[in-house]
Amino acid sequence: MGKRKCKIVDSRCFENAAKNFLLYGLAVIFFTVKLYSQSQSDPIVIENFDGSLYGDWKVEGNAFGEKPAGGQGSHQMLGFLGTGFASSAGSGRRDTSAGNLTSPPFVIKRKSIHFLIGADELFFLPGSQQYGNLAVQLLVNDEVVRMTIPRKFHAMFWESWDVSEFMGKSVQIKIIDNDKRTGAHIDVDQIVQSDIPPGGALLSRRIKITKPVLNFPVEEKGMRQFIECIVDGKPVRSMDVALAADEIEYWAFTDVSPWLGKEMTIRTRQFFGSPNILDKISAENGLLDADNLYHEPLRSQFHFSPKRGWLGDANGLVFYDGEYHLFYQHNPYSGDHSRNDYNKSWGHAVSTDLVHWTELPDAVYADSLGSIYSGSSVVDEFNTAGFKTGKEKSIVAMFTYAGNRNPWSEGKPEGKPFTQAIAYSNDRGRTFTKYKGNPVLENMEYVNRDPKVFWYEPGKKWVMVMHFDGRTMAFFNSKDLKTWEFRSQFETKLRDCPELFSLPVDGDETNRKWILYGGSGNYYIGAFDGKEYKSETGVIKYSYGNCFYASQTFNNMPQKDGRRIQIAWGRIPTPGMPFSQIMLFPVELTLKSTTDGLRMFANPIKEIENIHAEKHEWTNVRPMPGENILSDIQGELFDIVAEFVTAGAGEFGFAINGIPIVYNIDKCTLACGESKANLKPDNGKIRLRILVDRVSMEIFANDGKMYMPIRANAVDGKKGLALFTKGGNTTIGLLKVYQLKSIWN
Repeated sequence: MGKRKCKIVDSRCFENAAKNFLLYGLAVIFFTVKLYSQSQSDPIVIENFDGSLYGDWKVEGNAFGEKPAGGQGSHQMLGFLGTGFASSAGSGRRDTSAGNLTSPPFVIKRKSIHFLIGADELFFLPGSQQYGNLAVQLLVNDEVVRMTIPRKFHAMFWESWDVSEFMGKSVQIKIIDNDKRTGAHIDVDQIVQSDIPPGGALLSRRIKITKPVLNFPVEEKGMRQFIECIVDGKPVRSMDVALAADEIEYWAFTDVSPWLGKEMTIRTRQFFGSPNILDKISAENGLLDADNLYHEPLRSQFHFSPKRGWLGDANGLVFYDGEYHLFYQHNPYSGDHSRNDYNKSWGHAVSTDLVHWTELPDAVYADSLGSIYSGSSVVDEFNTAGFKTGKEKSIVAMFTYAGNRNPWSEGKPEGKPFTQAIAYSNDRGRTFTKYKGNPVLENMEYVNRDPKVFWYEPGKKWVMVMHFDGRTMAFFNSKDLKTWEFRSQFETKLRDCPELFSLPVDGDETNRKWILYGGSGNYYIGAFDGKEYKSETGVIKYSYGNCFYASQTFNNMPQKDGRRIQIAWGRIPTPGMPFSQIMLFPVELTLKSTTDGLRMFANPIKEIENIHAEKHEWTNVRPMPGENILSDIQGELFDIVAEFVTAGAGEFGFAINGIPIVYNIDKCTLACGESKANLKPDNGKIRLRILVDRVSMEIFANDGKMYMPIRANAVDGKKGLALFTKGGNTTIGLLKVYQLKSIWN
């Protein structure tokens, strides 16, 4: 959908009582809305950067290039208006570039200046050398009289200055990027003079919550609105939504069942745009446009994805009393990661077989301590935290707060945003209560996040491993999940989402080794005594694909099962859909001896058999070059098992929906697109297992020694299976193709 030109319309504000909202928000009162006089407050657009060049703006250095961003090839900044925006991160203008962009002089004729500003995911410490290297400045006689430091991620939000004291004076605006850190950039758009106060005009709407689901009309490229929902005078939910003023692309939603029967005030701040922007929000019994739910063209059919919004890291995987709980990073209001900084919550789904999932309301929402980043969950079997109140055992979630991201807050950016907190459930994970003593761990490093917690039986204590600032994994102990003691740290280049668990070597329970890995899945094998990790290997590569990240394994698996089951985030966008990304299919992890040493193997869980449908099977076949024995198989969901004898051909493999999977016998490599792995034959054979869904393929080779999950949208709409050999023919000892049933039917 094309970007809309900004239309300047009358704006609304509240009178004196509304100004109290602008100063940290007092009790919710309903005010009489009064239009600004058009003659007094017509906005004056200083610059919207919709031209093909910067025009009269002076460009210095190489940060901003020769023209505004916004066209094909620019980075994916959201929330800008019109067709372009000023950016120091356009195509070819990243990393070590530096420079300024300065406006021609103009005269202050209104009381405020508003502008949209965005930046990359960076933190700035006041007083540091970096603070102020990305900024927007207001100059009077070359003196800086106002300055804004970008403190938002990935997308644009409104910032404002009170410039009433400079009425009638000539001023300039300078946009600065002197930050040479990799990826650092600043983006600015829609600089406007207006008499709307710096905090924006407050719009408010009151509705009675008579139904449990609050629906929001979304237009992905529309104007961003930061919304607060208030009940009984207290904010209960906040979200950043691109509310549709005109065309509704889809509906997003949030659960409001805790406030059934109550009045809810929904409020936002308006700088310009539709004064009726809140009118279409409505409470319903479910999602308004659910008729095609789970049948959308790019909806994975046996991989979990949320009904709406963006999905990220696997969080809090835990088994309790017959149910597998999958929590995940979730932005419920947009299919794009870039719009989730305020929205990050823990999504939640449950399953009884790890294959069929039921999505529940989000479990943990952002609050004044910040948005909710990754973490883990445990079952507190012995009530060590004292949260248990009924017959059910407490499920306790530990997560990272990412600092205050409320755009209505004042002050400088949070320099040390990350703290650790807990929430607990006494109703089988259906609702969570945040611990009143949060955070349970204050900030200790510039970055500390993603706590993985588990019960360490030999020491009768809780263990936590946490990522520290891109250089180390830190280990803590606790007796009650509330008070944590630092024990040690392990220097490593692993980043994000740590995981720590033990596996038996070749199934021998008397010989277990500890696996430590980060977001990429790359891992160490070593020893752990409850306090300190000692590696016995270097870093070992785990995933050879292009979409694996931020995986976790289940806590509290039943002893009679004994499996170590992992679910990872599949970083696979789904353009044009009201959802994005998937969870990769659950795999069982084992540790086995190989000629290369100990290695972790991954294989699809056996429960995939629950969705097996028609089976096609061949044994000891020798297809000739150009022959495709799979040509008659129709469908789009498959579980393929094949064993190839390596003698007789130069290459062999599959073409699945137009995407080739190729084994080269001379080079001993398996490749799918740009993804490639070295793979030696096992007793002269190559064994492949391939799971095929609408937007993904997961390749397991030689019984799981090599794992290659792949983004796999069909090439030019091609559908179908093909098996091929080149440079001769080869024997296929066994070939099974199972067609799969959708988990959503």
